[in-house]
Amino acid sequence: MNQSILIKSSTIVNEGKSFVADVLLIDGLINQIANIDSKPHYIVINGAGKHLFPGIIDGQVHFRDPGLTHKGDLYTESKAAVSGGVTSFIDMPNTVPNILTVESLREKNEIASQKSLANYSFFLGVNGDNIDDVIKLDTSQFIGVSDDGLYFTKKGNLLADSPEKMEKLFANCKSIIAIHSEKEENIEANENDFKEKYGENIPAKFHPIIRSAEGCYEATKRAITLAQKHNARLHILHLTTEAETHLFQNDIPLQEKKITTEVSVQHLWFSDKDYDQLGMLIKWNPAIKTEQDKQGLLQALLDDRIDIITTDHAPHTLEEKEKPYFQSMSGAPMVQHALNCMLEFYKQGLITLEKIVEKMCHNPAVLYNMRNRGFIREGYYADLTLVDLNSKWTVAKDNLLYKCKWSPLEGTTFQTEIKQTFVNGNLVFDNGRFNETVKGMEIAIKA
Repeated sequence: MNQSILIKSSTIVNEGKSFVADVLLIDGLINQIANIDSKPHYIVINGAGKHLFPGIIDGQVHFRDPGLTHKGDLYTESKAAVSGGVTSFIDMPNTVPNILTVESLREKNEIASQKSLANYSFFLGVNGDNIDDVIKLDTSQFIGVSDDGLYFTKKGNLLADSPEKMEKLFANCKSIIAIHSEKEENIEANENDFKEKYGENIPAKFHPIIRSAEGCYEATKRAITLAQKHNARLHILHLTTEAETHLFQNDIPLQEKKITTEVSVQHLWFSDKDYDQLGMLIKWNPAIKTEQDKQGLLQALLDDRIDIITTDHAPHTLEEKEKPYFQSMSGAPMVQHALNCMLEFYKQGLITLEKIVEKMCHNPAVLYNMRNRGFIREGYYADLTLVDLNSKWTVAKDNLLYKCKWSPLEGTTFQTEIKQTFVNGNLVFDNGRFNETVKGMEIAIKA
């Protein structure tokens, strides 16, 4: 690497404060934060009038590599991520093959080391078939274990639907257990009711009734009760209801929480009002729900019952999305625009820049115990994003970087623009241009 980059005069947003200073990057690390004089060998970047954030850490993505790379892969989706200010991500286990063994996890890391422009880590998958194998492992070595997406493999793989399996895992697992929290029996009963009325062509607007708020709440409450019984480290993925937010604490620091949760940006951005226009394009599991749920999630984010923001980035081809209800794949691409969405809320006066940085940068690093990431601190990895808060642009097919080449945000005009993204001190994204000569690193966790 052996290069020195000096970012001059940007407004640094970090650890609850905003202040103007220079930042010197040397050999991939943040060397100094101060008023710094330039030297002839420094690469100088003028940050005046722009805001410097720690790189965004996305704690839940589905980059589809290996095995589903017609939708996306670790190169295309990490490229989209970096252009959106995301410098690190944690990918879910529902690839082909599912990541259910240490060997498959190692193989996925090897693929990422050759393809990913951002830093990476991967959940080990856990389902009804491999739970006994997982609890025999030293699970403390993993960033986390998760069942998310594995219910697509076959019915009955959702941990939230199997108290006996949850108890076994909670009693024996030493890592974070991140689960998809819905009651499958509720969903199946609702599916049957609507199928009788509409056949295969159920309108998208009924998706949040089929995958109901009650089914989410009951599953989450049960999981939390069992986790507390065993003092397990439980993380509820992609919370979608206002009711669920009241099951979480905000009276202790994140470092002390055993039960944590997240909101995915789409559940803050869309509501059931958007189904008529966007249809299956906003079909997610758990579902986009009501305006009241959307507002309740934002409030819980602001008052710290919700700990982090993720994207649950899940690309499918447009053909896969536009099929009738039961054939339409759930999920959509979001990683390129998540920070812009949150900055739009800032522009509307709904959230501060400092809170955005806390939930998208600091807290993911704390929650997942990442070593030397998530903060603008001397000695930390130089994962940074430089943002212009007064630069309008519109999402369109020709500026999408996802392999699937569509977005539910097409036509949306944002008032902010990510200008530059640094990954481990490398200027990987620079005003639309990419430096792909250096790849991201595997995220290390603290011992």
